[in-house]
Amino acid sequence: MMDVDLRIVLPGDLIPVDTESKVVLGPGLRQEGEDVVATKAGILRHIESGNRWWIESNQKRYIASTGESVIGTVTAKLGEYFRVDIGTAHAAVLPMLAFENATKRNKPNIQVRSLVYCRISMANRDMESELECVNPTTGKADGFGELVGGYVFNCSLGLCRRLLNPNTPMLTLLGEHFPFEIAVGMNGRVWINSEEPNVTILIANAIQHSEYLSEEECRQMVKDLISKL
Repeated sequence: MMDVDLRIVLPGDLIPVDTESKVVLGPGLRQEGEDVVATKAGILRHIESGNRWWIESNQKRYIASTGESVIGTVTAKLGEYFRVDIGTAHAAVLPMLAFENATKRNKPNIQVRSLVYCRISMANRDMESELECVNPTTGKADGFGELVGGYVFNCSLGLCRRLLNPNTPMLTLLGEHFPFEIAVGMNGRVWINSEEPNVTILIANAIQHSEYLSEEECRQMVKDLISKL
């Protein structure tokens, strides 16, 4: 469950996090000794499940953070790894063995310009980020891997985070009328796939326009879009 109290923080602010217990720090937060410090301005967010903390802001350039899911474009296929554009200042690296059931003899056949849904396994501001297409807990793909077909579009980082919140109404409202697949990257990219191209575009447009709408406004927008099909 996400905390409802909103707190605006600025770079350098101390965050009241109990570092003696297990805590997961997301984007915008850094541990310095026993203190947790904000590194960017935004809204402080907290989820009790897993004791996760992060700062939500609508920054334009994505900054990689370990554990986040991203959508990337393969830009090069080299010896033992792919080079992937995930929207950061530098390309990320995706090892060919970082896929479910991948071995030196059985490597994934992914071509340049393909889309991949990945998890950031290592992020360091002084090094290229490293990606993987498996869930480290289960060792299975669990949805990660190549995204075939469909349509990908960009939106704000804040909207992507809200789409991953199960309480966000837009995806529920759309799912009541259309069957579709969706992959949301924390790097500001969303992939949609449905049975018909016009439905795919309708869903993409609805998501892009939902950022600042209330639940009732989202419901009315979906109703209007359906009437125009």
